[in-house]
Amino acid sequence: MKMSKMIAGVAPAGLLIAAACATAPVSTVPAPMTPAATATTAASAPKEIHWFRNSAEMRGLYLEIYHLAGEQLDRMASENAPQTWAVIMDADETLIDNSTFEKELGAAPYTEAAWQNWVARKAAGALPGTVEFTRLVHRLGGRVIVVTNRDAQYCDATRENLRADSLEADAVLCRTATGDKNPRFAAVEKGTAAPGVPALKVLMYFGDNIQDFPGLSQSLRDGPDAGYANFGRTWFLLPNPMYGSWEKVPYR
Repeated sequence: MKMSKMIAGVAPAGLLIAAACATAPVSTVPAPMTPAATATTAASAPKEIHWFRNSAEMRGLYLEIYHLAGEQLDRMASENAPQTWAVIMDADETLIDNSTFEKELGAAPYTEAAWQNWVARKAAGALPGTVEFTRLVHRLGGRVIVVTNRDAQYCDATRENLRADSLEADAVLCRTATGDKNPRFAAVEKGTAAPGVPALKVLMYFGDNIQDFPGLSQSLRDGPDAGYANFGRTWFLLPNPMYGSWEKVPYR
């Protein structure tokens, strides 16, 4: 999301899904649009939001990535005992789609109240391929651990949103004192992540931000290709042109 605060270390408040937030109630439902109005809206909409919400390419990429990850996981799971392993997944723009919130914000400035209203609606839908993939994880004997930078106050609503989308998570680990996810990654492997969750071997990571993967940051872009070796094998990166830690890198 265009949530600047969602970027680890950028701001103390929790997940910020957009660079701006609505002054009008987020829950306002627009009147049905005529074909002409729809065309005008598409032409004037921010291209990154229009691409994410409406392009065939976006859906194709999500389905492709989760399909390929599923094939890889099928092989890896056979080498590990059931209930001893997990996949770690980000929530926003990895499992669930908040682009409606981005669309409703438009050019209005972000406020925490608008984000709180959106989270309370539990209206973020499952992204393409996610339901099938999470079901595959459980069928193969693994666990789904969601590590998100949504604030702790939003954790219960996030769990409910995931369940409503048929995305069954064995644990949802929200933002702690820092947006750095690495301590939570380590807690999953140590067995200290959540009550009832034992130490688990993490077979795969999924995210839409480079910081959703262990030890990575935007500095990876200036390193050798070898730094990307895990992608497509045990790390799977989803496309998100709407927001991310990339917003802070110098424009070239």
